[in-house]
Amino acid sequence: MAEYKLQTPLSDADVEKLKAGDIVYLTGTIYTARDAAHKRLVDLIFEGKELPFDLHGAVIYYVGPTPPKPGEVIGSAGPTTSYRMDSYAPILIEHGLKGMIGKGKRNDAVKEACKKYKAVYFGAVGGAGALLAKRIKDAEVIAYPELGPEAVRRIVVEDFPVVVVNDTYGNDLYEEGRKQWAKV
Repeated sequence: MAEYKLQTPLSDADVEKLKAGDIVYLTGTIYTARDAAHKRLVDLIFEGKELPFDLHGAVIYYVGPTPPKPGEVIGSAGPTTSYRMDSYAPILIEHGLKGMIGKGKRNDAVKEACKKYKAVYFGAVGGAGALLAKRIKDAEVIAYPELGPEAVRRIVVEDFPVVVVNDTYGNDLYEEGRKQWAKV
């Protein structure tokens, strides 16, 4: 395992050096979106319309943050379960998405898209939403405000801690972990 500090947007070179199990601290702009927003983004791609943000090199955080308390940028911002985005993620990856942040396993289509188009899936710690929110320095709704907490936001993060779960080489941290414990 290695540790990296990466600046968004991510490049092919950034994601190619990452391996499942690596710890990464992201700094820069990332976007929030969950299933309803993903459906709308994919619909725009199929319709040949412009997306509310540039996918090339982008990182999407699967989160529906709570409302911020007075004086805060954002409320609790813990990851949501990623498999709900699995039917949409390969299309977004094909169109330039380089990173996704969530919790839980991904299906084979997402893992294959990560290999083919050079993208990674990061895991964030579930249950640590209040702590993760402290790494978010700015947040702005940029699309679909009617979705409330699930609206697309542009957020600025500083040293946002994640772990590489699926890398560009087909490695899966969850599978590797199981294999290690099976040997014990």
